[in-house]
Amino acid sequence: MKLSQFKFKLPEAQIAQRPVENRDESRLLVFHKKSGQVEHRTFLNILEYFDEKDLLVTNDAKVFPAMLYGNKEKTNAKIEVTLLRELTQQQRLWDVLVEPARKIRVGNKLYFGDDNSMVAEVIDNTTSRGRTIRFLYDGEHDEFKDELMKLGHTPLPYYIYRENGSDADDTERYQTIYAQKEGAVVAPAAGLHFSRELLKLMEIKGIDVAALTLYCSLTMFKDVDVEDLTKYKMDSEQMEVPESTANLFNERYAEGRKICAVGTSTLRALETASTADGIIRPYDGWTYKFIFPPYQFSTANCLLTNFHLSQSTMLMIVASFGGYEKVMEIYNMAVKEGYRFGAYGDAMLILND
Repeated sequence: MKLSQFKFKLPEAQIAQRPVENRDESRLLVFHKKSGQVEHRTFLNILEYFDEKDLLVTNDAKVFPAMLYGNKEKTNAKIEVTLLRELTQQQRLWDVLVEPARKIRVGNKLYFGDDNSMVAEVIDNTTSRGRTIRFLYDGEHDEFKDELMKLGHTPLPYYIYRENGSDADDTERYQTIYAQKEGAVVAPAAGLHFSRELLKLMEIKGIDVAALTLYCSLTMFKDVDVEDLTKYKMDSEQMEVPESTANLFNERYAEGRKICAVGTSTLRALETASTADGIIRPYDGWTYKFIFPPYQFSTANCLLTNFHLSQSTMLMIVASFGGYEKVMEIYNMAVKEGYRFGAYGDAMLILND
């Protein structure tokens, strides 16, 4: 398939800039694959589609305050630095993205904090916007990490606009309530709709929930720069499927239960950790998996996901799962029906019935 086949017209006003007041009150479009039926519901109604011993698999990755705002030495020019991953603790080395990249060169010193108390030096170029920086900090690693995180802001997607970076509401809402393992710079957005009350109701109904971890990176928002999708390469993302999750998945799979991947990141992780016959094995490593139509899934039999932006890799995964023609038809319907798109937008549940 071609990149241009995933293009659709989306009014900017339908890209959600704020979440709904309560997590479980967003809209939910339910698509029944076999019958072709489409329902327009509220997210709280998701309870009606799962029974006792059905399984939801979630991504418990936790977003950390990875966005730093600072100044460049001498010129005092304003800069933005997105922390991607820590390379070494002892040397305080980090992989980062910088903006404006053309002004930030090897040897430059960067200052963060109201009193410029945190200083970093650029030591390498990795990509056009990528740099390796070394924080010049004396003290224990835990102390350094605490100070760094205090300076950071929630790294919102590029399409969510704030005048002065993220605010306190984003700190809470751009995070699933079950987030556990810190290291993501992108929230697994399908999980943002779950409230504590809804999870409790699921527990009472006997619906199982199991977690894996995929540290969502900015590769999710990276522009696909080739028309021929077979030539596109995803950046690597670290992931882990614990033995307990693999065992519960395999048990429910053997029983023929409904197994729902909560989000495209979860679905990619399951497919990465699966054998040819759909069995999940414990996994601790990296995934490069890029899913686009046509693709034969061997793990989850239903998918909960948000409405994604035009030509995004997330839309390609959804189209692979729900069927390209029908998903694109539904997306055009969702635009006409006023659904909200993006991380703070509405949700879509694809059922295999």
